Amino acid sequence: MEEITEGVNNINLGGDPHKKNRIQVSNTKKPLFFYVNLAKRYMQQHNEVELSALGMAIATVVTIAEILKNNGFAVEKKIMTSTVDMKEDSRGRPVQKAKIEILLGKTEKFDELMAAAAEERDVADAEEQN
Repeated sequence: MEEITEGVNNINLGGDPHKKNRIQVSNTKKPLFFYVNLAKRYMQQHNEVELSALGMAIATVVTIAEILKNNGFAVEKKIMTSTVDMKEDSRGRPVQKAKIEILLGKTEKFDELMAAAAEERDVADAEEQN
């Protein structure tokens, strides 16, 4: 859990500095379940989370959203797609990148599921110590 807290404190929110519940997902920097657990933490704090990605990371964002939805943690509120003009690294030519933003909200069962998961962790920790 410390790694997740550290991730919450150190993550670059980018874009709109007022969006404290946005996670910009990369498909190379962190493992998938880092983002799943981070999204749960953001939903605990803000009741909703916005997952954002460009280009190849879009599939990762969709997977994260589906994991959260299928496990009963989140409900889809809004999906926005667009293209963003960026400069290509090598020659500086402008290129268009696909962008997706998925807004997820807590389900009615969210707090109950989080409490059950915490309880399971506590039981596993107690068994480990014995």
